Amino acid sequence: MSKLINKISKRMGNVKPDAILAFGASISDVDGLIPLTIGEPDFNTPDHIKEAAIKAINDNQSHYSDSRGILELREAAVNFLADKYGLHYDADTEFIATVGVTEAVFLTFASILDTGDGVIIPSPAFSPYFNNVAFFGAHPIEVDASKDDFVLTPYKLEEAIRQHPEVKAVIINTPNNPTGVSYTREQLKELADVIKKYDIFCISDEIYSELNYEHEHASIAEFIKDQTIVYNGLSKSHAMTGWRVGLVYGPADIINVIKSVHEYNVSSITDNAQFAAAEALNHGRDDGPEMKKIYEKRRALLRQGLSDIGIESANPSGAFYIFAKIPEQFGEDDFAFCTKLAKEAKVGTMPGSAFGKAGKGYFRLSYATSEDNLNEALKRIAKLVEDN
Repeated sequence: MSKLINKISKRMGNVKPDAILAFGASISDVDGLIPLTIGEPDFNTPDHIKEAAIKAINDNQSHYSDSRGILELREAAVNFLADKYGLHYDADTEFIATVGVTEAVFLTFASILDTGDGVIIPSPAFSPYFNNVAFFGAHPIEVDASKDDFVLTPYKLEEAIRQHPEVKAVIINTPNNPTGVSYTREQLKELADVIKKYDIFCISDEIYSELNYEHEHASIAEFIKDQTIVYNGLSKSHAMTGWRVGLVYGPADIINVIKSVHEYNVSSITDNAQFAAAEALNHGRDDGPEMKKIYEKRRALLRQGLSDIGIESANPSGAFYIFAKIPEQFGEDDFAFCTKLAKEAKVGTMPGSAFGKAGKGYFRLSYATSEDNLNEALKRIAKLVEDN
């Protein structure tokens, strides 16, 4: 151990290893594992998008770009949101491209949080939210949504705000990772009616917006645009996880602060990836819906299969996850259950409490894999349940 370990920033004491990555690593050496762990499409990036990137490279598009993103991408991004969801932003002042939504989360919290601030996070939630909040000396305020069909209610939101005067922001993720639940327009309006009464930010993570199965996607920015920072991207809709392109929209003065942090952090995102992203947004609007049809079939297969085994799950109206209740005979220890499932049945899933306290007793399954894999995984899960 380095003699300088005690000189590491005290801030890092608040930051824990990512539970999702850590658990995935702990079962990665299981031979013959069917991984239902991964939150990324099993499709390849469409050819026309790859060709746009290749052309950009051949055209020597390999320089620093505007830190907000190249003009083609900025215009494509604001047009996409306007055409799809009726949200209108200025390409020059109300948008910035980031290194995936992961960087967007970091930049946002760096821009708005001070030591002692609180951030309301409906739980269960995407685990990096918690650590990013802690990194800046703030603290997550978990609101248990598990008893309300995994949806944050206006009553619980207002109660949390009143009990925590230090609240600086609330996060809404729709469709949600890990539950697959998505908010309706009416539910979002009710939450917006609460938020508009207070001087707080709303961070709306909509990375799965193109994967809504039961109703049209809606954004809370429709009702409180001046308080909302919207995240979107191409990782899930266009199978572009490795391209690292995040799309961030918000009020001009807030985006300007985020831009400053972004410039100190990475200057700008990769040049040719931006041309690929612009192509996806301009000419790839049918790519996502085609993938969605396949996900929808897989969703039905996996949910019915779990039900046949006797495993209850939240209704996954979006994304590509099912958040299921551990069978009673295995108790409430989701880490132990998922470890047993991996080691004995050779099926990789994610423990629910990796996504917050409200996830205890649940496990997440991703159906971003083939039907053959899902059918075999269901057989293996059924046998484990029968044998115990």
